Amino acid sequence: LVRMKFVQVLSRKLGKLEMLFQTPFYQKQFPYMCLATSACLYSKKKKVNGYEQVDQEKYKNLVYSVTSYKTSAQTPETIFEEDNLLYGPPDKHRPPVKAETKTPKNWVPLINPNKRIPLLNSDSNLPMKIALQKTKMPSVTRILQQTISPQQAFYLERWKQKMILELGKDGFAEYTKNLFLQGELFHAALESIFLSEEMAAKEQREDVAISGFLSSAQHVLKDISEVKALESAVQHETLQYLGLVDCVAKYRGQLCVIDWKTSEKPKPFLKNTFDNPLQVAAYIGAINHDANYDFQVSCGLIVVAYKNGSPAHPHFMDPDLCSQYWNKWLLRLEEYMDRN
Repeated sequence: LVRMKFVQVLSRKLGKLEMLFQTPFYQKQFPYMCLATSACLYSKKKKVNGYEQVDQEKYKNLVYSVTSYKTSAQTPETIFEEDNLLYGPPDKHRPPVKAETKTPKNWVPLINPNKRIPLLNSDSNLPMKIALQKTKMPSVTRILQQTISPQQAFYLERWKQKMILELGKDGFAEYTKNLFLQGELFHAALESIFLSEEMAAKEQREDVAISGFLSSAQHVLKDISEVKALESAVQHETLQYLGLVDCVAKYRGQLCVIDWKTSEKPKPFLKNTFDNPLQVAAYIGAINHDANYDFQVSCGLIVVAYKNGSPAHPHFMDPDLCSQYWNKWLLRLEEYMDRN
């Protein structure tokens, strides 16, 4: 009996639910609503993709390089190519930043404008050889030694201490003495070559100590002619300094102050000769302002000969280079004068 009553109640409730969802009633209660299907939900206008408006062909290579980087890594060449495409070619001719250069306070020209050169020079075949007189004037060598840069002084002292450690004090003193003697013998042999070929040949055969240096300098000696001075004193009458010039002669047709150097180590570049270019420039200026010389010089030559006989290195200094070192020499001279 209870079950029958439950079935009756349930059927009544279902009938009411059926009436609730009938079409007229639904339209009456919700006149402005409609059931939405899945098709209705996506019926809105589709959004525009911004990438579709991009010129795909123009950026094809860029997209490829980005998407394929894992398999084909970029090389420096490809990076430069992309930079060149995006930013243009690099500027390779940018002028270097010039360091501030000092100018001498008391500037004197390298070439003496007041010096008169005779139309006909002396017909004497013998080179000039003026003895060096002892005066209160400082020598070029002394000025350069007392104004050496702290960096050069440091390396020179370090080399000295290293040699003393290897040779001892007495051994180092003997070593430096032999170096000076070796240089003097080499200069004397060169002087003999320029004055007397027969004497020079004899010197070369007998002196084994300098035979290597003479062999080293042979190819340079072939280019030297018209020797005008040998081991001759020069004096700058305006700037008041003096020196002893090794040689003044023509090298490949250019009149030069020639400085002969001996070395056990190769010095293929002018910068390897340290203060020697300043020394040459100082001698050129002194000759041009010395009344004893009836000519002027505008070029220089530093010849580095080697003990083992390997070809010497000739370092030619043209007029422009000589002018540069002349200005540096004037600064060193002013520094020396200020200290003394």
